[in-house]
Amino acid sequence: MIWDLEQYRDKTAVLDEYGTSLTYGVLARESRRVAEAMGRRCLAFILCRNEIGALVGYVGMMNGGMVPLLLSSHMDEEALAGLLAAYRPPYLWAPEDMCFPDMTPVYRAVGYCLLRSHLEREYPLHPDLGLLLTTSGSTGSPKFVRQSYENVRANAESIAAYLELDETERPITTLPMNYTYGLSIVNSHLLVGATVLITDKSLMQREFWAFFKETGATSFGGVPYTYEMLERMRFQRMDLPSLRTMTQAGGKLSPALHRKFAEAAQTAGRRFIVMYGQCEATARMGYLPPERAVEKCGSMGVAIPGGTFYLTDADGKRITTPGVTGELIYKGPNVTLGYAERGEDLEKGDERGGVLQTGDMAKFDEDGYYYITGRKKRFLKVYGNRVNLDEVDGLVKERFPSLDCASAGVDDHLFVFVTDEEQTEAVKAFLVHKTKLNPAAFQVIALEKIPKNDSGKTLYQELERYYI
Repeated sequence: MIWDLEQYRDKTAVLDEYGTSLTYGVLARESRRVAEAMGRRCLAFILCRNEIGALVGYVGMMNGGMVPLLLSSHMDEEALAGLLAAYRPPYLWAPEDMCFPDMTPVYRAVGYCLLRSHLEREYPLHPDLGLLLTTSGSTGSPKFVRQSYENVRANAESIAAYLELDETERPITTLPMNYTYGLSIVNSHLLVGATVLITDKSLMQREFWAFFKETGATSFGGVPYTYEMLERMRFQRMDLPSLRTMTQAGGKLSPALHRKFAEAAQTAGRRFIVMYGQCEATARMGYLPPERAVEKCGSMGVAIPGGTFYLTDADGKRITTPGVTGELIYKGPNVTLGYAERGEDLEKGDERGGVLQTGDMAKFDEDGYYYITGRKKRFLKVYGNRVNLDEVDGLVKERFPSLDCASAGVDDHLFVFVTDEEQTEAVKAFLVHKTKLNPAAFQVIALEKIPKNDSGKTLYQELERYYI
């Protein structure tokens, strides 16, 4: 069991924008009924919206010992069909307005329906397997991260500890429930008896902010793209007296934006907490204590309670000198079991042994605070020079804050995608000046928008058609 819901029986567990609410006692009862309708430990797809029904099904399956696989309800029908064929789940938990004529409804509650799939073959499940999530919030890939119940519980406890969460918290959903960061907010707050304010509206909609103010939201989380949007919306001018905490993860925020939000939070008496994580570590691995958010601007902080970081060089040797870049390695109880790419993989056990090679390059300072410098594989060789594409993105965004930007390419040909045709030449001239590389190495292309997934991360694969 992940959550002891009865401990907070009479407190409000979840409240949506339409005024529907469930106490922890009712959530315990309704979620238990979903598990009872399934009747046994098995795999089930949950087609998620940020709605109470999705939460009820998820909680019921996790506390009941089932194995939910979380997907967006908006995913492509062909992609969903491919995943059903690959994993053959006996059940789907889906919004009632979605149509699956080949499946049999067996239970309905809170706007969702439990459907029996009638797929002929069922794959065995490893006893430790508790949850399956996509690696980056995308929905079409058959690759999922295998998380254990222990992973989920340990990470939720750690997050609740370093954020100092208690039952007075009222977090509002700003990220999809099927995205590891969005789900970690739900997991950690249910653990302490907080009230989750659930909405499918985005920060760009007036209804979101009306719900925020009406319900007295105390916190929200966002990826870098979220904070870029908030900056354009002049967030600092908003009157939000109930807001206490803002968290950021899902990629590195530009140092300029980090500093701006950290200083504004300090002035307003709020907490701005930069965090670091990956689905492969359940959710969170590192955090920057809010009292050092300004002083350590650009840092993702230190390891979460129960975890440790270290760096290794190209030969696998530990780096012990501050300021030297190496691959970031994390060790902790939240490191997941491994990947699944087909149904047969659900029987696999722990393949990582609590140690995760993050694929991120980082360095640490004299105080032991870590700074991400880029992805291990996000590099190009340009005329013999090693170019970090994440650093290119950061340079452009810092110099041209009104632009969205993504860089990609192949060796000797660096493509920079921006969202303003009129600034392409200025961007190219700036990069040539900053990098001292031959102008022939750069091509700047204007797009209407940079392709991103549900969680705001850039879909670099969709940019390949411009240069491959």
